[in-house]
Order: sequence, then C-alpha cells, then structure tokens
Amino acid sequence: MIIISGWISVDPDSRDDYLRGCVSVVEQARASSGCLDFALSADLVEAGRINVYERWESGESLDAFRGSGPSDDQAAVIRAAEVARYEIAGVGPA
Repeated sequence: MIIISGWISVDPDSRDDYLRGCVSVVEQARASSGCLDFALSADLVEAGRINVYERWESGESLDAFRGSGPSDDQAAVIRAAEVARYEIAGVGPA
C-alpha cells in the first residue's frame, strides 16, 4: 500500500478557489483503479494550507493516475509544499 501525505500552501485568499478547482481531480482519483482514498482539504488552523491525503493499493496504480502532476495553473499558485510517499508493509486495526 502507498500513502501520499502532507500539505501545500497557497495564498489564503485563493485557497477556496484552489480547492474548488480540484474537485474533478478528486473525483477522477477516487474513480481510478487502485485508489483507496483521496482527499484535499482546508486546514482548520492555517488559512493558506491544504492538507493532502491519498491511499493507493500499489505504486503502479498511483503512477497510472498521477501522470504529470498538477496543472500549470494549479502549480503557479502553490507557495510551498511538503508531501511525501510512504510505502506501507502492513495494516491493522487502530
């Protein structure tokens, strides 16, 4: 299993517009083979922060969806980002 987790930072005044522009990306990801979960959400504390969480069955399914990454318009408004890929060997109850 692959987990992609982290955050991106945009101008606080454009965060809601950025997230609205990501609705189709979330829908496409969730409909993709091997996607177990995909979420982009506004942070409750930092006005310009967007939390990223993805869970995939495999690296192959992630790579098949990912393509070239964010569009040029989306990339242009990102101020900073810290997103990492985690390869999970086992899962159990919380």
